[in-house]
Order: sequence, then structure tokens, then C-alpha cells
Amino acid sequence: MNPYKPMLAKIEKITVETPDTKTFKVVFTDPEDAANFDYKPGQFQQVSVFGVGECTFCLTSSPTMKGYIEFSAKKVGVVTSALHEAEEGDIIGIRAPLGNHFPTDEWKGKNLLFAGGGIGMAPMRSVLNYCLAHKEDYGKITVIYGSRTPADLSYKYEYDEWRKGADVYLTVDAGDDSWTGRVGHVPGYLKELAPSSENTVAVTCGPPIMIKFVLQELKALGFEDENIYTTLEMKMKCGIGKCGRCNIGSKFVCVDGPVFNYKEIADLPQEF
Repeated sequence: MNPYKPMLAKIEKITVETPDTKTFKVVFTDPEDAANFDYKPGQFQQVSVFGVGECTFCLTSSPTMKGYIEFSAKKVGVVTSALHEAEEGDIIGIRAPLGNHFPTDEWKGKNLLFAGGGIGMAPMRSVLNYCLAHKEDYGKITVIYGSRTPADLSYKYEYDEWRKGADVYLTVDAGDDSWTGRVGHVPGYLKELAPSSENTVAVTCGPPIMIKFVLQELKALGFEDENIYTTLEMKMKCGIGKCGRCNIGSKFVCVDGPVFNYKEIADLPQEF
């Protein structure tokens, strides 16, 4: 099997999340590909827009959502711009699943805390929805999610469903005339809520500056490095550890990651 050869997939639905982000629901055109495809929360994929290029995206959907996969693309470059111009029914290429995943089996019996910002909710959405679908395996689930403005919050159509199994706290850096919720940054909200670190795993993803201060607050709350998880967004290219573009010391983000706990990150050379 050629690991560089993508599977063909049809864009079944395009959802506008924010002014610069869209979510793509795709189905494989080959029934055998569809039947054999399986993945775990946290894994990623390489998406090809034929004639334009290939780009890395996390699998935003949960493995519990059968028959399709989803990914979210923020318009920032050539490939993402081409995706934003795509239409439902268009054919793209998918190489997946790639990388490691969140150790959800190890988390059974523990409380879960998710702290995300902006498009950083994309990889967390997969593991959050997976854990909510298996709520009986976990303790209390808490979600803190923020963005620059109300318009920049993604997955608004899922908040009510999340609230059925989790405590959901939303915040924005700057509100508008329609916003009646909290105004402030995610790290500040985390400090204010002060969730217990006892028997709790924390997952964070978002802008680097947000992650930096979320980590500080988590450490202040007593979270151990082994119980803090995030995903690294290095410049992955081949996705299978051959090109060397995403190496950090002896590690390759595309193979050894993209999911790492904070202890693993602290042990890596500070090259990112």
C-alpha cells in the first residue's frame, strides 16, 4: 500500500463556523475505504486539494460519529483558501488516520477539564464528543472555551448537546451588542473557576499565548505535568516521519505526536 496515495472523499456538507473558518463533512467514495476506516480522538489527516496542494488538519469529528469524518479549516494559506472556495460535492484526497491519540482508556474514572481557545477547539471537539458519548466511563467533565469575539466561537450548534453531559463555560475577549455572557480571557476564567486537580486530566489547545497562561494556571491549581495534555502544531508535511520537517530532537510530531502530555513536552529540546 502506498502511504502517499490519498483516498478519495466527497465533500458532503460545508458549515461556516466563523468568518474565516469552515467545517467540512466528507465521505469516502470507495465503500471499502469507508468500511475499513477507523481512528481515535487526537489523530490527524493530510487533505489534498488536487492541483493545489496538501495540508494537515486534525480529525475534528469523533469516532463515535459513523459514516463520515470532519475537519475544520481556517483560511490562512493557499490550500485552505482553495478549500474555502470548494463546494459540496467536490472531491478531495484524504490520507488518514495519522499520528497518536489522546489516551482516553487511561482517563477512565477520572474527571476531565477542557480549556480551549479559537480554532484550538477543533482537536478537543473530537475527544470531548468521544468522552461525552462514553460519559459513564468518566467523572465530571468541564469545558472552558473562549475566542476573540462571539463571532469567532466555533461549533455553536453543539453547545446545548455538550451541556447535557458537561459544565460549559464560554467567554470572549470582547463582546458585542448581542453578547450577554462573560467577557475575559480563558486563563482568567480558569483561575476564577478554580477546578480541582484531584483525579482530573486537563486538555488544552489554542493560541500559544493562551496555552502559556493556561499552563501557568493549571500548575497553580496543582495539576501534575503528566495530567496535562495538548497537541503540537508543527509544520508536518509527509505525515509519516520520512521528510524530517516536524522533528524536535529525536521525535517526529507526525509520528510520536501530535498529542503529548506536558511532561513529554518539557523533556523535548525547546526548538518549537
